[in-house]
Order: sequence, then C-alpha cells, then structure tokens
Amino acid sequence: MTAIAPNNASFTTQLKTLIEYPTAGVLSKVVLQDKACQYTLFCLAADTDISEHTAPRNATVNVIEGRGILTLEGKEIILEPGVFVFMPGSAPHALKAEENLAFLLTFSENPKAS
Repeated sequence: MTAIAPNNASFTTQLKTLIEYPTAGVLSKVVLQDKACQYTLFCLAADTDISEHTAPRNATVNVIEGRGILTLEGKEIILEPGVFVFMPGSAPHALKAEENLAFLLTFSENPKAS
C-alpha cells in the first residue's frame, strides 16, 4: 500500500475514480495518512470474505458502491452506498462482499490507548 496524497498538504480527490476491483480478493489503497488517522480505500471483488478479526484503533466504514454484509460484534449490518459505520477499537468484525464493494476505511486514534 502506498499513500496517494502528499504529506502535509491540502488534498482533494474523487474517490470513485480511484476504485479498481481485483478479479478476486481485496485491493486497498491508502488515500491519506497523518499522525492521527489513516484513510484507506478498500475494493473487494464479489464473493470475497474477510474473516473475523479486530483492530486496535477506532475505525469507520463509509460505503461508496456495491453491497455486502459487515458482521460487527455479532450483529449483521447491510453495506450499501451511503452507509456509515463506526467500529470501536478491539470490536470483532468480519465482512462478506455480495457484489463488488468499495468503501473508505478510516482508522483514528483509540482514546483508550491515550
């Protein structure tokens, strides 16, 4: 993964132009990263599964296009364009892309770690 945006500069982009679906699996691109946050575009091919895992930082998912199911702390959430999800650090989650799925994942500082 490489960052698309220059460090410490104002930046704007049209996320839809950055979407590239792999033939299988996941393609991710770090759009921007600073000391507090990382903004990563995830593009998942249809029928891709990401097994249950946790992350040490708080995260948000902002769905751009496609459809999938996020299982967050045992609850299923339908992912479709416009859906926004907040995931606290250490929350178990898994993902299934029902069709090609693109979303912006933002990792932020976990206040519990401060």
